[in-house]
Amino acid sequence: MNPNQLLEQFMGAGALQNLHQAGGAAKQKLDGMGAGGFAGGAVAGGVLGLLLGSKKVRKMAGGVLGYGAAAGAGALAYQAYQNWQQGKGVSGAPVASPDATTPMDQKFLPSAAPAANGQPFELALVTAMIGAARADGHLDAEEQRRVFEQVEKLGLDAEAKAFVFDALSKPADLAAIAASANGIEQASEIYLVSRMAVDPDHPAERVYLQALAHKLKLPPELVAHLEHQVEGKE
Repeated sequence: MNPNQLLEQFMGAGALQNLHQAGGAAKQKLDGMGAGGFAGGAVAGGVLGLLLGSKKVRKMAGGVLGYGAAAGAGALAYQAYQNWQQGKGVSGAPVASPDATTPMDQKFLPSAAPAANGQPFELALVTAMIGAARADGHLDAEEQRRVFEQVEKLGLDAEAKAFVFDALSKPADLAAIAASANGIEQASEIYLVSRMAVDPDHPAERVYLQALAHKLKLPPELVAHLEHQVEGKE
């Protein structure tokens, strides 16, 4: 299994990158999305988009465009971590962007270190997104069928498909998801991608996020900065 490839395909990174690289109207359309362009591009082409269904459009800062989906999640978490450490207020704090001049701390790359359970950390991020997307308790048989069909189309190897199917078939284990974080860097990324996969206005999903932040032992101020990066608002 190639964990990084699985994460990229799960998040639909190829759809976003292809649109970003296209000329003319396609690129103008993406540019017009602003910092929240991730939802309109990447999610539309990935398994995560099917899990989100008709929920509100997710926003994720444009840093994904410059890094790819996997490293982009790390870039956003790193920017939030920096803003928090520097004591910046959430409102107006810098949002990671493709032309960011500050190098990203390598600890925030999903491939930098395994999860606390010894598995590749990219798999922990996939599990976290699946758990968060299902936090409202709704994934009927028809939706599950469409998700499975999309996974089949990704061209994943047997091990990768089995991993995704298994994660989709089991109830979300919040404690296990939180326990997979190896340090505050990974905890920040798990929260960030989970936040990306929920509707924060849905009561059950907001409770899920609050419980996840608590189990990840993230400071409330850092959580606020992570939320700010996902929303992509300067």
